[in-house]
Amino acid sequence: MHLRLLKYLFGLLFWMQASGACAALSIEIIGAGEHQIPIALVPLGGDDKLSLAINDVLTGDLQRSGLFRMIDPTGKMPHEPSEISYPDWKIRGVEALVIGTVAVLPNGRIEARFRLLDVVKQTELVGQAVSVSEAQVRALGHRIADLIFEKMTGDKGVFSTRIAYVNRTGQNYRLIVADSDGYNEQTVLVRNETIMSPSWSPDGSHLAYVSFENGHAAVYVQSLYTHQRALVADFRGSNSAPAWAPDGKQLAIVLSRDGSSQIHLIRPDGSNLRRIVFSGGIDTEPNFSPDGQYLLFTSDRGGSAQIYRVPVDGGVVERLTFGEGSNFSPRYSPDGKSFVYAHRSEGKFYVASQDFQTGQMTLVTEGGWEKKPSFAPNGKLILFASEARGRGILATVSSDGRVKQHMFTQNGDAREPVWGPYP
Repeated sequence: MHLRLLKYLFGLLFWMQASGACAALSIEIIGAGEHQIPIALVPLGGDDKLSLAINDVLTGDLQRSGLFRMIDPTGKMPHEPSEISYPDWKIRGVEALVIGTVAVLPNGRIEARFRLLDVVKQTELVGQAVSVSEAQVRALGHRIADLIFEKMTGDKGVFSTRIAYVNRTGQNYRLIVADSDGYNEQTVLVRNETIMSPSWSPDGSHLAYVSFENGHAAVYVQSLYTHQRALVADFRGSNSAPAWAPDGKQLAIVLSRDGSSQIHLIRPDGSNLRRIVFSGGIDTEPNFSPDGQYLLFTSDRGGSAQIYRVPVDGGVVERLTFGEGSNFSPRYSPDGKSFVYAHRSEGKFYVASQDFQTGQMTLVTEGGWEKKPSFAPNGKLILFASEARGRGILATVSSDGRVKQHMFTQNGDAREPVWGPYP
């Protein structure tokens, strides 16, 4: 068994060196879910290098969720149901078991066959074959982790999704897209001027963002596949805070061309501009409801920064936040029943959530420098900007506040994070 373990470790090292796989973000997990599921992941039988690479992704994904407790399978290596002795696993405290095989097909694609088993009931919960191209081994691992997560929790997994953020090193700014675990970093734009406010298109194919490369804030839309970009808004004054409508046919943007910052709608090609809110204050940071009928936004029209809601087609503006402190950067939950935002009180910034029906505010972080929250597409995690060890970092917190992660870039400050849609 020691020789087999050494062989696996060597295979993993070889695989990582050969594939150039490295995470741009290092992740530190803080806390855990109230009820963790004891699960054992048996490395897939077959190709050792592929098996270890997939197992590494699976383990990392499930650990980061905070909802699983990993049980070491050492000494037991079943790959088929007929090889399983359920009493042996029950003695170890295992409730869920993952087994299977992985192989390179004649056409060069990689196929993993896996089974998720309920040890207590001695039944199969899910069994599936997943195949990918040679360059998508990590994507295969994320896909299996999503299937396991959904079957065990009832919620759709988000391990296969991506995030976008801005990395600043000195006066150098990079707009970055990465997998949810920080791997497969893609630099979308590099400039020596500020880049901010990235916003995902609903299908995940484009990013809208603000760049100061021409000496003032202008809104661009860029394809993540062709890298072509278009200048959408470059009016007199400031052009900022783009937000995609759920159908992808228009953006909400903030323009100051008429004096104070006000919210407008515009098509992604820069046509059909129209203003939708009118006030003497600053109205900014729009965010569409999942059904596309409403916009949340930040305004100081009442004297301090607070969150408001307005119908996209026009109508009565409704104030949603009250009490001490200021509130800004609102984002709808995927189910449209609540929203998150940054709350400032007594010099600290918190991530807060609020239910539309009750109006109840809940602080989900402990406070510090915590801004720009956005939901994962399953609504179970919130991504936000924070600070630790003297620099800007990304962080996540579960919607109940129990599971937290700090995500450190290798260099520079991370800021302006936003979670992308399902692929």
